[in-house]
Amino acid sequence: QLQLVESGGGLVQPGGSLRLSCSASGFTQYSAIGWFRQAPGKEREGVACFARRGSSTNYADSVRGRFTFSRDAAKETVYLQMDKLNPDDTAVYYCALHTVNRNRPCLVSSGYNYWGQGTQVTVSA
Repeated sequence: QLQLVESGGGLVQPGGSLRLSCSASGFTQYSAIGWFRQAPGKEREGVACFARRGSSTNYADSVRGRFTFSRDAAKETVYLQMDKLNPDDTAVYYCALHTVNRNRPCLVSSGYNYWGQGTQVTVSA
């Protein structure tokens, strides 16, 4: 079965840290995998991603220097280390996978064909 499962969300104070995990099971190939987030009333936003073409890792400007994407192919798991969190980071965070050839930047959510259920991250004093 094909499945993406996120974990690691929770409530944290401003300036704190969280580490999100995404288990990607049953996938034999992909062109991009990444983290996205959506706050209530706002559009889905690309946070960090890895594109197989060029083996590049990309970050949204709003999180660059604070968040770190990593990947463990053997464990079929990707991670998002989030440091220096602020209330603007509050959102549901999703892991997504793109299984076909892709040329657009991996932070663009359109075209991703598998999505996890999401994990809530709340940053509040």
